Amino acid sequence: MEESPSVQPGKPAPSLAEWKKRVKSEYMRLRQLKRFRKAEEVKLLFMSNRRKIKGRTDLLNEEWSKLRCAVSPPVCTLTVPRHLPVSEQQCVVEFGFPAFQSQTTAMRTLSTVAGIPFMYSWSPLQQNFMVEDETFLHNIPYMGDEVLEQDEAFLEELIDNYDGVHGDQEGGFINDEIFKELVESLSQHSDHEEEEAGRGDEEGCMEREEEEKEEEGVRKTEDCCANKKVPDDKIFTAIASMFPYKGTTEELKEKYKDLLEPPSPVKLPPLCTPNMDGPFAKSVQREQSLHSFHTLFCRRCFKYDCFLHPFHATPNMYKRKSKEICMETEPCGLDCFLLQAAPVSGARKRCPLSPTRQGGAEGLLVLLTGKSCVTVEGNSRCQTPTKMRPVSDAGEEPEGEWSGAEESLFRVLHGTYYNNFCSIARLIGTKTCRQVYDFAVKEALIHRVPVEDGGISPQKKKRKHRRVLNNSSNQVYNYQPCDHPEHPCDSSCPCVMTQNFCEKFCQCDSACQNRFPGCRCKTQCNTKQCPCYLAVRECDPDLCVTCGAAEHWDSKTVSCKNCSIQRGLKKHLLLAPSDVAGWGTFIKEAVQKNEFISEYCGELISQDEADRRGRIYDKYMSSFLFNLNNDFVVDATRKGNKIRFANHSVNPNCYAKVVMVNGDHRIGIFAKRAIQQGEELFFDYRYSQADALKYVGIEREIDVM
Repeated sequence: MEESPSVQPGKPAPSLAEWKKRVKSEYMRLRQLKRFRKAEEVKLLFMSNRRKIKGRTDLLNEEWSKLRCAVSPPVCTLTVPRHLPVSEQQCVVEFGFPAFQSQTTAMRTLSTVAGIPFMYSWSPLQQNFMVEDETFLHNIPYMGDEVLEQDEAFLEELIDNYDGVHGDQEGGFINDEIFKELVESLSQHSDHEEEEAGRGDEEGCMEREEEEKEEEGVRKTEDCCANKKVPDDKIFTAIASMFPYKGTTEELKEKYKDLLEPPSPVKLPPLCTPNMDGPFAKSVQREQSLHSFHTLFCRRCFKYDCFLHPFHATPNMYKRKSKEICMETEPCGLDCFLLQAAPVSGARKRCPLSPTRQGGAEGLLVLLTGKSCVTVEGNSRCQTPTKMRPVSDAGEEPEGEWSGAEESLFRVLHGTYYNNFCSIARLIGTKTCRQVYDFAVKEALIHRVPVEDGGISPQKKKRKHRRVLNNSSNQVYNYQPCDHPEHPCDSSCPCVMTQNFCEKFCQCDSACQNRFPGCRCKTQCNTKQCPCYLAVRECDPDLCVTCGAAEHWDSKTVSCKNCSIQRGLKKHLLLAPSDVAGWGTFIKEAVQKNEFISEYCGELISQDEADRRGRIYDKYMSSFLFNLNNDFVVDATRKGNKIRFANHSVNPNCYAKVVMVNGDHRIGIFAKRAIQQGEELFFDYRYSQADALKYVGIEREIDVM
């Protein structure tokens, strides 16, 4: 029995290992070629600069040669203090010009000046800054030659705690330029192998190819060019195995396709919408227009691209208690949409209408709002569409041409202003309220504004303080807003599981049993009689309305004393050499007991990252790590404020306290006793006895009062 060979005789196809060798060799060749190119560019630029400098020097020398140098007496004579010791050595100052004589004077030794304490560079911050974990060690820290010689195991253990050292991995660096050149270089090897493997087939099928070339020559040429643009998958597989951090095979293939495309000046990312005020504006839905706002805007600190909350809170779907939008009760002009005759059969007639205006503006107002009251609620997203007749049917004013920007802007504004077409028209600026009304009818966006639920007013609701945090508990977890609209907050709620109160950023109902109600104090909120102070929280301006936490934001004078961190009411601190160790923090003004001094700010890092950094800080015998909660640590080594220089003492004049401030844990430094002006600040680092002797060798002297 004879079997036809499936593989043509010749050189076998290379395996993945061989392709990896090719990738490595080509990569090294391209890197070396790039270094040569860069060195040549530097050399050319250096020679060009030298030529420019030489030309400028020759020009200046020519100008100076025309000037006559006149000898002038010295302008001033330097006098050396007599108390300095005179050395036998002489100091000679010579000039390059022959007209000036050299000067000689005796050298005098300066007295010893005490140097300032050693300090590492740091960046000033006024609030915490969250950073990502550094899983790769950027560099091997230098801790002295004795550490390298005597404690080699420490460096090995340090490297084991990381995923590796930056730049140590094989093929750890590859940019887009080298990647494109690498693929093109490897594709040439692939083309040569395919030509060698298919020579036998080409000889047998020569006649058929000649006929196809005559019939479909143009199509085959285009297909050949397309095949050359995207090489075989085995090339991308080999590159992905050598550079795993660049992506998978499919990702590298798509990246190569993107690099082949010419750059377009107006090309936008997939989720990006053209500028509404630009020439390329499009008519898009409300969600697409507000995509950047919902993605980048933080609803907890009201900032774009917030660096403190990586997980932004979702928009609150519940109605506000306060009124926001007032419906227009009177027509805005002679052409107002309220003047058109609208049917009122479907309107809710809760209030009697004026007999002279039942079919006019007030009838339309009742139909739009569902009630004759003038105030509407503007924060709910659930509306019931109502069929209405366009104004243009009456034949009074035809609808104008709407651009894409105007249509998108209308959809954005309608989610807030609903049927208040007069206000929407004023904000658009290019359309009348009748045209806006006609477009709303065309878009089927006439919604009946939801009516507020009746019942007990917020002022009459009474709620007890159901739960108070236990100050003795050391288990403090980071707060994340809960979002489970299907069921109320129970044992499965993340806030309940972490023993946190539900905050105003949560998506649960405002009457949730786990919500902190705030305080009803009328004093300074600085004793345990205040529920907020007892729960180690600052008063919330949105909840505590009677203590003054929401008043006088433009002044430092406020009746509530439990809102200093969020207002930034810190004291003036000074930095100077300490009598204990290194630098110290001194206070410029006197403070009273339990008064807020400053917030301890720095980088917000995870507990795992703090363990990795702490190993290095322990070797340096200097650490600025401060536990915030069970999830995060504040590290003021690289970024921080002046309170980071406050030293440790077993008899401190300050104390640190972790306080919940509007959903965020923050570290406040408070006065433990009355502190006089100019005193150095100390607080207890809570070192063990051995660590205290290791890190703090000198204890400050206590003044007897």
